[in-house]
Amino acid sequence: MNIGDAHPALARTDDVAAIDDSRQRLAQFVPAAPVWLHQVHGTAVATIDAAGADAARATPPVADAAVTRSPGVVLAVRTADCLPVFIANREETVIGVAHAGWRGLAAGVLDATIAAMDAEPASLAAWLGPAIGPQAFEVGSDVRDAFCSDDPGAAGAFVAHRPGKWHANLYALARRNLKRIGVTNIAGAGFCTHTDADRFFSYRRERDTGRMAAVIWIEQQGLGARD
Repeated sequence: MNIGDAHPALARTDDVAAIDDSRQRLAQFVPAAPVWLHQVHGTAVATIDAAGADAARATPPVADAAVTRSPGVVLAVRTADCLPVFIANREETVIGVAHAGWRGLAAGVLDATIAAMDAEPASLAAWLGPAIGPQAFEVGSDVRDAFCSDDPGAAGAFVAHRPGKWHANLYALARRNLKRIGVTNIAGAGFCTHTDADRFFSYRRERDTGRMAAVIWIEQQGLGARD
C-alpha cells in the first residue's frame, strides 16, 4: 500500500491516484482520517488534540513525531527503511509515534517524543516497526560518529563491513536510546524492509518507491495501532 507523502504537493514521482486509493483503503481500518506529518528527519513533535486535528489534517505539521491524549485522533508517520516507533503508557491515556531514521535517532527524536508525552518513562511501552535490517544498512563513518562520539557504547550497534563502511543496527540503536530514557518494555524489530521486497517498500532498494503508513490511536475501550 503506497501511502505517499503527507500532501499531494509533496508527492514528487508518486502516482497521486494510487496514493489516494491507498489512503481510502486505510480509512476502512481506522476511526478517523489520520493526521499526517511533513517529515524532515528532525526532532520536532506535533501534539495533536481533538480540537486541532482538523487543522492538522488540512496542513500537516512539520514534524517527525506526534503525540495525543485524545481518543479517536489517528497519528501517522510514513516510512520506507526508517524506523517507525510506537509508544503508549500503561493506562493507554497518551500515545506517540515517531519516524526514526538514523538522523532523527542521533538527534534525539525519541527523547523529544517521550518528553512531549509527559509520562513516566517506566510506565511506557514501545514497539519497533519494520525498518532496514542490520545486514543491509551500510553506513559511513559520519553515521557511526553521530552516535558514538557522545556514546562510545553505541559502537556495539555497528559491524565493520569494508574499509570506511559499517553495517548499522537501527533496532539496537533505538533500544539503547529508549532504555537510556527509562523505557524498558520494548517489543517488535526483526524485520528488514530492504530484503523483504514482497512485504515492504525500501528507499535504499529502489530509490523511487512508495511509503508505508504506521498509525496509532486511542480507542474509547483501549489502544489501536496498525503498521
